[in-house]
Amino acid sequence: MKNRYLALCCGVVMAVCGVSPLRAQITLDEYRQSVYDTNPEMRNAAEQVSKSYYDMLRQKSEFLPKLSASGSVATLFRSSAADDKLWGFALQPSLSQTIYNGGAVQAAYRQSITFYESSQSNEQAVWLYMRYTADYAYWNLSAQQLYKGAVDEYVSIIKSLYGVVQERFNEGYVAKSDLLQVEARLSDAEYSQIALKNQYDVALHSFNNLRSADQSSSVILLESIIDSIPMPRRMGADELAQRRPDIMMAKLAINSAQYGVKLRRAAYNPSIGANISGSWQTYTPNMSNKTFVDGAATISLSVPIFHWGERRNALSSARSDVRIAENNLENTYDDMLQEEADGWSALVNSYAQMQSSLKNLQIAGENLSISTYSYREGQATVLDVLQAQISWIQIYTNAITARFNYAVAVSAYMRITAAD
Repeated sequence: MKNRYLALCCGVVMAVCGVSPLRAQITLDEYRQSVYDTNPEMRNAAEQVSKSYYDMLRQKSEFLPKLSASGSVATLFRSSAADDKLWGFALQPSLSQTIYNGGAVQAAYRQSITFYESSQSNEQAVWLYMRYTADYAYWNLSAQQLYKGAVDEYVSIIKSLYGVVQERFNEGYVAKSDLLQVEARLSDAEYSQIALKNQYDVALHSFNNLRSADQSSSVILLESIIDSIPMPRRMGADELAQRRPDIMMAKLAINSAQYGVKLRRAAYNPSIGANISGSWQTYTPNMSNKTFVDGAATISLSVPIFHWGERRNALSSARSDVRIAENNLENTYDDMLQEEADGWSALVNSYAQMQSSLKNLQIAGENLSISTYSYREGQATVLDVLQAQISWIQIYTNAITARFNYAVAVSAYMRITAAD
């Protein structure tokens, strides 16, 4: 009995909207997936993951030796001797390997890993946000359908009352004032009907825009806010911190800043490199077109000695980045705790309001039936019936609002807790 009136309203919505099998039918999960597949923010987040992955591979290649080659061909406009050739060439391959550069290669590689993992966490954050946005659009359209159905039912009830009052007026049992009161109430209800039709259209446009569909495409929602939506369990702070992508990104930012300190320090450490190079070229001057092959192996050592305090200042600046990242983590953690507490309070309160509104709706429906019957039997005035109608539509819309708030609160808490 609790959902009897909401179910009735939902049926009115389907009838008014002219639902047919040709219209698209969509569940909440299907709608979410359509949003994931078409949303530019989701695609950009995925591309950022791909970009950071290839940056990580590029940084990893710095551990390996590098082979390169250069060549040149030269020609002279005049020779210095009679048998001097006017052309020559040189081909010079080179193999180089960084042996030690103060730990910069390893620090840069480890930092690139943190960037890659951070981009994955960011993708999860975007996914959670888009899921909540899709849920809100879906439940909002469901609510607007029910609002529209409620006012349509309200107009139908007043029209039915108007027919009764008109008949009793024609028979001389009621005054003209009663008829005018019902006409005024009917006019006001039809005005609200137009406004709610516009709200439904706006919700439909938002629904379709999010999934990149035609703005006016009609749909049949296979799930509704009047369905039973289970309440999620509450999560503790430790579990929540392990699931939240923003906490993970804040931790990775600290790691990245720490590797940044090592990178700054490496620039002022000794570096050792090895190089093997060769050459195949003509003699200079080129007297006989003969060539020769030569080569060399070198080991280089670079030691920074005195840079006027540059190393100390650079490291102090990098360590400040670490402290800033640590402060950001603390702030993010505090925000997480407040957001979870607010989300849980909204969830619990909306559930309580929903239960209360359903009880009130049942009472208002019975009161409306009794008032209408009493008026037909001449035991109540038209004012009593109008008051019962007003009370019914107010409680009806409150019940819809409570259902909508609860559905949105569930989706919001799922986003807050990064629930699957």
